[in-house]
Amino acid sequence: MVRKKSSFILCGAFLFVAWNVLLLLYLWGRPPIGRLGDGGGVEPGGKEEWGAGRGKMGQVNLAEEMIRLAEEVEVHLDTQKKLLKQIEIHREVWARQKDLGKRETGSNIKEAGDQQQPQKTLRPLRNSVDAGDQTNTQRPVHKVAPSLPLEEPSEKIRNIKVTTPIPSPEFIIPILVIACDRVTVKRSLDRLISYRPSTELYPIIVSQDCGHADTARVIGSYGEQVTHIKQPDLADIKVRPEHRKFQGYYKIARHYRWALNQVFNTFSQSTVVIVEDDLEVAPDFFEYFRALYPILRSDPTLWCVSAWNDNGRDALVDPSKAELLYRTDFFPGLGWMLLKELWNELEPKWPSAFWDDWMRQPEQRKNRSCIRPEISRTITFGRKGVSLGQFFDQYLRYIRLNTEFVPFTKQDLSFLLKEKYDEIFVQEVYSATLVKIEDLQHGGNLKGPGPYRVQYSSRDSFKVFARNLGVMDDLKSGVPRTGYRGVVSFLHRGRRVFLAPPEGWTQYDISWS
Repeated sequence: MVRKKSSFILCGAFLFVAWNVLLLLYLWGRPPIGRLGDGGGVEPGGKEEWGAGRGKMGQVNLAEEMIRLAEEVEVHLDTQKKLLKQIEIHREVWARQKDLGKRETGSNIKEAGDQQQPQKTLRPLRNSVDAGDQTNTQRPVHKVAPSLPLEEPSEKIRNIKVTTPIPSPEFIIPILVIACDRVTVKRSLDRLISYRPSTELYPIIVSQDCGHADTARVIGSYGEQVTHIKQPDLADIKVRPEHRKFQGYYKIARHYRWALNQVFNTFSQSTVVIVEDDLEVAPDFFEYFRALYPILRSDPTLWCVSAWNDNGRDALVDPSKAELLYRTDFFPGLGWMLLKELWNELEPKWPSAFWDDWMRQPEQRKNRSCIRPEISRTITFGRKGVSLGQFFDQYLRYIRLNTEFVPFTKQDLSFLLKEKYDEIFVQEVYSATLVKIEDLQHGGNLKGPGPYRVQYSSRDSFKVFARNLGVMDDLKSGVPRTGYRGVVSFLHRGRRVFLAPPEGWTQYDISWS
């Protein structure tokens, strides 16, 4: 393009010079003014030679001819000035365009290098991708962007456009379904697809480990409604002899790492919601995460948003308060959202097994919290698994799933930001009436719905009170399930109760594990 523009400028300059040369030759070779011949010119040698007629008429004709000639020259000069002016204008425009092109190219390369992609159009996801043949382009699932081969880095650069960012309500939240050998993944996918308000804004990526053919057929039956990717490494993992029974936990950690790298690095997404193949979601599941994404993005003291309440059994939650949301220091999992920035932090040190408990360690949590609901937006129906039904029969099967659609995106959720939340939360907890656990169990001396506070002062007292009140009593790195600043909030016989440490709490004791 630049070569063509340069050639055009040279041609214009050549025409300008040639025109002036021809004009000078024309004027220099113009015959003397005399008697017009038959052809309209002056006949040489006629009786009216140049200067022969010096009468009045001759003087008039000569003057008129000079005036006409001067006018012609002036017209030609004006034309040439306009031509030069146009050439100059075009040259300036082309120079600006060339400079702008260089700046845009540099900016695009910088953006691609930064890998910082705030909610752009979703890169093409493919309907079925075996990791072993990631370089083969399959059918595009979401008609949001042109289908591009994922393995070509140059395509990533070309796909970046200098445009106005997508408005905040339009950011993309992919749903990553971690699957293995459960054909009941159909139940999970059916709910996700039936409640999904937009295929473009909520692409579903099913990542399958295990190589289970029947499960793969179930996933494949959804066609372009989901993107099916497959973990390439199905080999057993070398572990210590005493950990052979935990082989499944090692494979799960390996699968999570691979799948999250696919979402964030191959598909270039900036956030993701992770669910497993045995989770069923609530009708407002998508609304919940869309409303809380800006809170997660804006508050550095948060590191996840979870759809799960560990103490979400019927008797422990308020069914009339589906809109209630809390901060928690305990990593809940079971339907949770994280940002690419967090994955960049965690991925280099990702554990070989037991990834969820690893997430709960102080070295990873770094005093950050998650958001969780009063009533869960997910439930698990999968008793079968590597945990062999641990907690399922005692707790998980009784978790209440929300059925009321809460329009979270129309609510002001800024109260969840740490500075606002802590002040209100601490005031509410420690202004609650302090009671003994016996008072709660018998209830005779209590008046009103609460809230009431039961105080624990040691690991053992916490566990005893938790068991007697029906909440989960285990701690991870000293943090109780659903706890925030050491406080566990729940309902007991219809009354709001805070199981709390003494006022002035400062930090968790990691020996309480």
